[in-house]
Amino acid sequence: MPRKGMRTIFFNTSPISSPIQSPRRHTLSSTLMDENVDNAHVLIYKWNFDSTDLSANYGHMTPLFSGDRYEANQYLNSIKGLQAAMQYYITENPASPLLVRAQNLMQLAMKRLEREFYQILKSNRDYLDGESVSSHATSSRASRSSASDFEDESEDDSSRLGDSISEMERASLAAMTDLKAIADCMISSGYAKECVNVYKVVRKSIVDEALYHLGVDRLNFSRIQKMDWEVLEMKIKSWLYAVKVAVKTMFHGERILCDHVFASSDSIRESCFAEITREGAMDLFGFPESVAKCKKTPEKMFRTLDLYEAIADLWDEIEFIFGFESTSNVRSQAVNSLIKLGEAVRAMLTDFEAAISKDNSKTPVPSGGVHPLTRYVMNYVAFLADYSGILTDIVADWPLTAPSPLPESYFGSPVPNDGISTSAISLRMAWLILVLLCKLDGKAELYKDVSLSYLFLANNLQYVVSKVRKSSLKLLIGDDWIAKHEEKVKQYSSNYERVGWNKVFASLPENFAAVQTVHEVSDRFKRFNSAFEEAYKKQRSWVVPDSKLRDEIKVSVAKKIVPAYREFYEKFRVVVRSEFGNNAKIVRFAPDDLGNYLSDLFFGTTGGPGSVSSVSSGGTNPR
Repeated sequence: MPRKGMRTIFFNTSPISSPIQSPRRHTLSSTLMDENVDNAHVLIYKWNFDSTDLSANYGHMTPLFSGDRYEANQYLNSIKGLQAAMQYYITENPASPLLVRAQNLMQLAMKRLEREFYQILKSNRDYLDGESVSSHATSSRASRSSASDFEDESEDDSSRLGDSISEMERASLAAMTDLKAIADCMISSGYAKECVNVYKVVRKSIVDEALYHLGVDRLNFSRIQKMDWEVLEMKIKSWLYAVKVAVKTMFHGERILCDHVFASSDSIRESCFAEITREGAMDLFGFPESVAKCKKTPEKMFRTLDLYEAIADLWDEIEFIFGFESTSNVRSQAVNSLIKLGEAVRAMLTDFEAAISKDNSKTPVPSGGVHPLTRYVMNYVAFLADYSGILTDIVADWPLTAPSPLPESYFGSPVPNDGISTSAISLRMAWLILVLLCKLDGKAELYKDVSLSYLFLANNLQYVVSKVRKSSLKLLIGDDWIAKHEEKVKQYSSNYERVGWNKVFASLPENFAAVQTVHEVSDRFKRFNSAFEEAYKKQRSWVVPDSKLRDEIKVSVAKKIVPAYREFYEKFRVVVRSEFGNNAKIVRFAPDDLGNYLSDLFFGTTGGPGSVSSVSSGGTNPR
């Protein structure tokens, strides 16, 4: 086949207005070639459009590729015949004027096809979007490789597909078929450069415009670094949406379209796709790397993970779409962004752990409630657990640099319920929680009342366990960890009961038979009244936020106090009243009163109808 350079050997700029009669040939081949030139002359001049500007009078040009494509098919076939004639003349009679004539006809034909190519690209841009192109990428029409039979196959496909595709898809298929037919013809005729230049100009402008509308800006690191976090976060949200659309639809569709149109030349389709998409793709995948280089704070962790996850999830598509050697820099940019984002996450995890350890607040939490540090850390770690798949990749080869190895007992079992051995991310999450618990142990010492310090530990550990149980942390740390730390909550609660209600427990005799005199009975009632009133007044302002734990503690305290007091009350109440009378303030509480008072505990109230001072002295229900 002749290359494009051949067209300039006998180039003649003079217009041709009528066929030139070929000299008489005495061979069948020469006669056929002369006829090819004559036939081409008729069709080419019929559709000749005299303009040097590709887009001039665009709206006034009658499309060759429209309707049933019969004329277009004939036009392409005539160019094939013209090519055959040119080859014949070059071989048999290079000085023949018919070669010059054929060359000039080819020039005119290629200009016409160039304009048709441009018109189809421009007028069908809505039908050549990524979604439309991708939707029928596997159809037989998209895999057509020959232009000579495109008309027949097009009709066959329309009949075969019937109503299975939309009108938009039909238009898209037709445009792709026409573009491929023109590209095949121009490339085989030595006019690949003209065809490719038109394609690049039109499609690159469409790609750049699409990225702009998706919010993909060309932002350098300096600009990103100066942005307020709220502004940058909005940019990140926009990017997270844009990258999915760009990769799965736009770039994917562009690759399919380019592969289809220039299927006849691997080198052309590669260079063409690379030049159209490289710049936009580099801007797209360069943004996360710039974000990763910015100042790292805990609040940026989850958006950083979102960026990492977006690229990781799309990696297979990225690797396929930009699989050419000429687009290796796009793949490298995506990988570099992953690396920088991973490094940023590691740095933020390290800073987060350090921030827990360095927390130096010295003010005890009022009423022994859940510490703000506990809430913050556990909510943070629970959110991190939702990214366990991504974090597993990030921390897989990042050893935990703890002061000492994590005790196996901290996990309870080296193999969680799901049967998966403790992973690097499980160790990392468990370590962060352990750092928090150690910090809470120190904060419990800030309380002057030992019983309140135990209640504080019970409240905070209960919050930790609850967060683990209700989040993805459960899958990472396991049920054994939860069971062991629930047992620790019970131990803290038991210690609180022992210390906080010890005087009340001790005021009641262990052996009722040992109480013999009225004065001993009276003294026992007075000691109980004083101890219970003191414990109640002190603890009425304490809190247990978790309703389950609150009920468990109150029930446990009541079981230890009320039955013992009831037995003592029923046995000695009559004795005291017969000796001292009903007006004496010795028997101040009926057994049922105790349950009522205990029910008021751990809501953080400091006054009201539950005050012990409101109790009457008759031993009747103060309510």
